[in-house]
Amino acid sequence: MAEKINFCPVCKGGKFSDYLKVKDHFLSKETFNILQCISCGFRFVNPRPDKNEIGGYYQSEEYISHGVVKTDLLSRVYRIARIFSIRNKYRIVKKYCQSGRILDIGCGTGEFLAYCRKMGFEVSGVEPNEKARHFAGMENGITVSGKLKPSGDNGGIFNCITMWHVLEHVHELDQTLDTIKELLTPDGTFIAAVPNSNSWDALHYGSSWAAYDVPRHLYHFTESTMTELAKRNGFEVVKTWPQKLDAYYVSMLSEKYAKGKKNYLKSVILGFWSNFNAKTGGKGHSSLIFILSLKKGQF
Repeated sequence: MAEKINFCPVCKGGKFSDYLKVKDHFLSKETFNILQCISCGFRFVNPRPDKNEIGGYYQSEEYISHGVVKTDLLSRVYRIARIFSIRNKYRIVKKYCQSGRILDIGCGTGEFLAYCRKMGFEVSGVEPNEKARHFAGMENGITVSGKLKPSGDNGGIFNCITMWHVLEHVHELDQTLDTIKELLTPDGTFIAAVPNSNSWDALHYGSSWAAYDVPRHLYHFTESTMTELAKRNGFEVVKTWPQKLDAYYVSMLSEKYAKGKKNYLKSVILGFWSNFNAKTGGKGHSSLIFILSLKKGQF
């Protein structure tokens, strides 16, 4: 059942403008509307599938983040990139959290948590997909919960909480961020990576930009709207980091969506150009990692 949003998920304003119509290239081939809040500029799918309906838009063997083994070139590139990405994620975590307990929300099959455990962290995960949870347990030895739950009287138990390209999937933004605040230690770090809909590759590909991924991606962040969301929910942005590899992978998929076939060489060139543009005065990289801390006075 379609769910219509009457108020901006960030600033609660009630006036929107049309931003873009985007096709679900990945699965349903349906077209969805992305609106933009007139007050704060936040972009989001409206109307959108409700929580009971959204699961159907993930039901595909091609949903690579929950797949096991695929042999096509794009999947191989993805797996190689994931190895580098996991190590880069860990390096970022280590800069802001030397040790302790880490919670990865939307942990998928648990590779990142397995690496963190190898490096000395106590690890926990949350993942709604049952197959991914099973894989995380069987292959990586990670016990994963199906839901993010408040800790009750035992709040403040995690030194670091991460969401790697998960926040854009969450129906209840404020409730999720409230729970994260409760689960973090007072000096804890929250790390969230999201696609940047102001990036050069987003503007270049328009409605064919793969990171729109409607309707699974409910929200389409920019650096300013992510900062505003954090501020309104009791967080401060400590630093923003780029995810440079994402520009290449997103360009590969976007080329396929735009032209009907893959063009690996062009994708590499455009991915490089997107990163170069971000570095030389553009509107940011294809994906951004936000390092967040709790505002003073939260405890």
